[in-house]
Amino acid sequence: MPLLLLAAWLALGPWLAAPAAAAPAGFQPFVVKAIRVEGLQRVEPETLYSYLPVEEGQRLTPRRAAEAIHALFRTGFFSDVRLERDGDTLVVRVKERPSIASVHFEGNKSLRKEDLEKALERIGLAKGRIFDRSLLERVELELRRQYFNQGRYGVRIRTEVRPLPDNRVALDLKIQEGPVARIRRIVFIGNRAFDDRTLLKRMQLRPSGPLSFLTRRDRYAKPKLEADLEALRSFYLDRGYVDFDITGAQVTISPDLRAIHIVIALHEGRPYRVSAVRVAGETVVPAAELRRLVAIAPGELFSRKRVTEAAARIADRLGEEGYAFANVNPVPEVDREARTVALTFYVDPGRRVYVRRVEVAGNARTRDEVIRRELRQLEGSWLSTRKVRRSRERLLRLGYFEEVNVETPRVPGSRDQVDVRYTVKERSSFGTLMVGAGFSQSQGLLLNASVNQENFLGTGKRVTVTINNSSFNTIYNFAYTNPYYTPEGISRGFNLYLRSTDTGSAFTTLASYTSDVAGGSLSYSIPRSEYDTAHLSLGYDRTHVRTGSATPQAYLDFLTANGERFDAYKLTLGWTRDSRNRAFFPDRGFLESLSLSWALPLGLSYAKLSSDTRWYLPLAKRLTLQLRAQLAGGWGYGKTQGFPFFEHYYAGGISSVRGYRSLSLGPQENGVPLGGALRTVAGAELMAAPPFVEDTHSLRLGLFLDAGQVYRSVDAFDPGELRLGAGLSLRWLSPVGPLTFSVARALNARASDDTQAFQFALGAPF
Repeated sequence: MPLLLLAAWLALGPWLAAPAAAAPAGFQPFVVKAIRVEGLQRVEPETLYSYLPVEEGQRLTPRRAAEAIHALFRTGFFSDVRLERDGDTLVVRVKERPSIASVHFEGNKSLRKEDLEKALERIGLAKGRIFDRSLLERVELELRRQYFNQGRYGVRIRTEVRPLPDNRVALDLKIQEGPVARIRRIVFIGNRAFDDRTLLKRMQLRPSGPLSFLTRRDRYAKPKLEADLEALRSFYLDRGYVDFDITGAQVTISPDLRAIHIVIALHEGRPYRVSAVRVAGETVVPAAELRRLVAIAPGELFSRKRVTEAAARIADRLGEEGYAFANVNPVPEVDREARTVALTFYVDPGRRVYVRRVEVAGNARTRDEVIRRELRQLEGSWLSTRKVRRSRERLLRLGYFEEVNVETPRVPGSRDQVDVRYTVKERSSFGTLMVGAGFSQSQGLLLNASVNQENFLGTGKRVTVTINNSSFNTIYNFAYTNPYYTPEGISRGFNLYLRSTDTGSAFTTLASYTSDVAGGSLSYSIPRSEYDTAHLSLGYDRTHVRTGSATPQAYLDFLTANGERFDAYKLTLGWTRDSRNRAFFPDRGFLESLSLSWALPLGLSYAKLSSDTRWYLPLAKRLTLQLRAQLAGGWGYGKTQGFPFFEHYYAGGISSVRGYRSLSLGPQENGVPLGGALRTVAGAELMAAPPFVEDTHSLRLGLFLDAGQVYRSVDAFDPGELRLGAGLSLRWLSPVGPLTFSVARALNARASDDTQAFQFALGAPF
């Protein structure tokens, strides 16, 4: 017989809170000998028992019964709960809430289904969860918030709940997105020092314009406006306006919910200048050294940005000495009558911090020792922020990793110890077995089979076995390099090769001849400093040249004077200075190399001198300026008459001067490029990571200007003969290999030049 139904118990709450004598008529407390649950479908009995505040052997009173019902309702699993008595058995009858079988969106064009599902999951509504009708209002509010962030203030949302068998429901969310409200006007009030156009350039939000469909900067969002107001505040404070304030920002929307008007009220004040600068506190290093790092002089306009940067430089300098958590607090003393600011940088170095452990994570293929030998921060020594940064740069320059993140968590229970944790993300491929094909405008069809391992078996050794076959070149090559032949970082490598070249192929416009070259070399690289490396190489090759009916007379003259078979014993000395922050697409630092290759007078005797310098200057977060200057020259000496034509330099094409056909610049004979003994190439290129691409590590767009030329001899340089080309480029480190494209215009081509606007290389290096 039922003891107490849910409705009666909820209606008689005051009685249940009273002593047992106030219980409803007919209710008799009893000792529960057993508990039986009825009505469960998905919820396990053990789960219900864990929430039920009644156990076998306990006396069930009206108060405890009420507590049991409320406890089961609070779980959210049930829509109905009843307690009944069957002898000395407590019967718990429940009706489970339905589960959500599916969530269907209709009409969502501007927001993806996946994004809407994630937004609803955050408020507790998702497929497979218990359906709570009280959540529907929150669902609508969350969806409106998502569309309001897009500027769709006229969005309409209708929710339908469809019952399904097995106590399930389907949710149908029907959405009418409505038009996007766009910013019609942004008005500034109170600005006298700077006009509206200058201030608008500092903001993300802009009134609608011709390019708004791409930039979407005319779509209002409150977080964007708040960021823009802070950007305006920084703009004025960086120009001395200490009293600047934003007195109001009003946003109104038109009745049709399509146009937004923003009014920003400003108080500019007057600009302030710096009256004095000093450094105080426990400076650790000489105060004069820290004062030089401030780089702010009395009489200059006050700038919050420069003050912040100065404090950061002082903190970095202290971090080099192990004071990694130093606090540098710049305190301005404002004199409003004189409109001046006196700056005092208070230095609190804190404790010197030591490194307990250096940890490495994320390297599934690369061995720990390969990573650790690049680290400059050592365990047991004090923490140096400079060494930590340098270690990260060295890891990125290996080319094995897409990302390297560094953390320095404190050691629990210690005030002066940290762990340094390097977490790497390995590239999907830094060397593979590859059989494939490509195409290059300079070499035609490329058939290749190669094993190229930059990180052989995770050891850091480089192993290359290559077979390349094109209409221009056939190359067989084996190379091996151990970058740590000695623990001090001296590398050793050797190279064996066979190369057959036919310059008269259909894909080249070069002077016709055929050469077969076989040789090898042994090389060493010796680090001289953190950034400098010296190179030494000994090599030998044997060259056999064959001519044809189209071979130029200049080549025939060289062969007549020196023969057709040549032995060359080469000694190469080089030097490299590399401060780039990563191997692929660096955005700061420079790479400078100088090389002298000397063919000893034991056979063919000649010398080659080359220089290659590249600078990388960060202009913005995704924008880098790359400058390059290349100079290479060669000459014969001793018994060799002239510089060997098969060692000639060439220019033009995607790797030198874009806008001109590959290898086409320089001296010619009967319209055929001969190459030369001197080559000059220079260029400037703005490289940008596309804003619409998530993977910024593998793609770059560029705007470039190239200049270069090839001259017959090293003393024939004439700047008036330089050729210029400008255009756009795209570089992509694709899964199948590097791809390079360019569209260029030759700016000062002569009638004899062979120009080419579109150039590309697939399956060929940059």
